[in-house]
Amino acid sequence: MEANFISGTDRQIQIQQLISRQQRISIAEICDRFSISAATARRDLEALALDGKIQRVHGGGIALNQAPAEMPMLQRQGEQAKEKMRIGQVAAELVSDGGAVFLGSGTTVLEVARNLRSHQNLTVITNSLPVVNILAGLENITLICLGGLLRDSEFSFIGHLTEQALAEVRADQVIIGTRAINLEQGLTNDYLPETMTDRAILQAGRQVIVVADHTKFGRVATARLAPINSIHTLVTSRETAPDLLKELQDRGVQVILA
Repeated sequence: MEANFISGTDRQIQIQQLISRQQRISIAEICDRFSISAATARRDLEALALDGKIQRVHGGGIALNQAPAEMPMLQRQGEQAKEKMRIGQVAAELVSDGGAVFLGSGTTVLEVARNLRSHQNLTVITNSLPVVNILAGLENITLICLGGLLRDSEFSFIGHLTEQALAEVRADQVIIGTRAINLEQGLTNDYLPETMTDRAILQAGRQVIVVADHTKFGRVATARLAPINSIHTLVTSRETAPDLLKELQDRGVQVILA
């Protein structure tokens, strides 16, 4: 064991450096390396996580990665395509006939929309032009389209007019995607104007369902959308790290694997 002659701040810096090199560290390893108690090791990890420097997971910590710049929607359609298809199928099963659901923008939510075409007496509210194109003209679906400023890269309507319309509608469920999910930083996105609209979307339904493939976890993007406790249900793929999912479940999020 190394002698514990360093300050708490210096120790946290060294822990962060170790995580950067190794990508992961356990509480037991921290205790052994710095000759400290498990309680102190947990406090160090929690302090680093709150500062947005690492990702806290069950039994230790892992490196926190900045989400890469988001490509336009058309260029993202092939990414994790099989995962997104499975997620879309499972998430659609959570939507009951005769209800009302809000569908946000993004490629994963679009897969949900594809699987809602056979639902009966369903009301779908959306600010996504691709969702409108998929569901338009179906006799079994009442489609409510929110207008506003069209964001060309996402084919989504955002801004003041969209947010005004959102104040006039209510849904049983809101299904949205996100750019990044981190336990401490919550849901984050790249583009602040769309994030502001997404915040209003979260207020439009009784239940918030987030759909996200495994690449979205342990990352942080530039614009904060909402804390983790705003999620009621997460639908993700079985490729997502089990320790992250355990932490989410411990925080009261229902996790469903596709």
